[in-house]
Amino acid sequence: MKHITVIGAGTMGNGIAHTFAMKGYEVKLVDISQDALDKALATISKNLDRMIQKEKISEEDKTSCLAKISCLTDLKQGVSDADLVVEAATERIDLKLNIFKQIDESAPKDCILASNTSSISITKIAAATGRPDKVIGMHFMNPVPIMKLVEVIKGYATSDEVTSIIMDLSKNLGKIPVEVNDYPGFVANRILIPMINEAIYTLHEGVAGVEEIDAVMKLGMAHPMGPLQLADFIGLDVVLAIANVLYEGFGNPKYAPCPLLVNMVTAKKLGRKSGEGFYVYTPGSKEWIVSNSFK
Repeated sequence: MKHITVIGAGTMGNGIAHTFAMKGYEVKLVDISQDALDKALATISKNLDRMIQKEKISEEDKTSCLAKISCLTDLKQGVSDADLVVEAATERIDLKLNIFKQIDESAPKDCILASNTSSISITKIAAATGRPDKVIGMHFMNPVPIMKLVEVIKGYATSDEVTSIIMDLSKNLGKIPVEVNDYPGFVANRILIPMINEAIYTLHEGVAGVEEIDAVMKLGMAHPMGPLQLADFIGLDVVLAIANVLYEGFGNPKYAPCPLLVNMVTAKKLGRKSGEGFYVYTPGSKEWIVSNSFK
C-alpha cells in the first residue's frame, strides 16, 4: 500500500493523515470544507512542532511529513488512485452510508474501504457498497499520533485476507491492532460509554460532584483522566451518539443515555470543543474549572 485517502479533516481525520504521512505514505485528505482542510494542516503542523520540541523528530521530518499530505474537496478525485480509504466523518449512519456509496463508485476495485467509526455497524456500512468483503473498521484512538491502539473491526462479510492486511498495516504504523467482531460499540465503547454514562447518572442523582467523581476514578482506579473530563474530551454529542447506538442495538434499558447528558447536548454544552461541558475551558489553556451548572 502506498496511496492512502482519509475522508474528513476533523480531529480524528487529521490525526490519521498525520500518522500515515509520518510513516512515508502518500496521503490525500478530503473534506467538503476548504476551511476544515486549512485548519487540519495547521493542527498537524503544530503537533509536529511539539514533537520537534520534545526532540522526537527533526525539522526535516516535519517538512517531509507535510509534503506527503495533499488536500482536496472533491471526493471522487481524492479516492481515484487509493489503495486504502479511511473514512473519519461525523458519527452519523446516514452520512457514512452516503460516503461509502460514493467511495465505492469511484475508488479502484481492489481498494480497501475502512471506517474509523467508534460504534456504527461495519456490516451495515459494507452493505452500502458492492465490495462488502473489502470493508473493515479501523477505530483509532484520540490523539491518533500518540495512542497505540487500533481496534480492527471485522464485519460479517469482511474477508480474512483484508483483515490480515489491515492488521499488518496497523503494525507498520507503529500501532497495536486488536481484532474484534462487529457488535454495537465493539469492545472499546461497549465498555467505556456505559461507564461514562453511569458517571453522569451519579452526578445527575446527586451522589457526588464533578471533581469528586473524577477524583475517585483517577485516584482509586488509576485512570489517567476522570470519566466526566474524558466525556468532555471526547465530546458529549459523540458520547450521546454512541450511547444511542448501544441502546438501540441491544434494546437493553441499562444502555439508556442519562437525561442530563441529553439535556447538555441539546443545550450545546458539548465539552472542550464548545468551551463548556462538565468543565469550562479557556481557549489555548490546559486549565479548566467546574462548570457553574454543577457548583
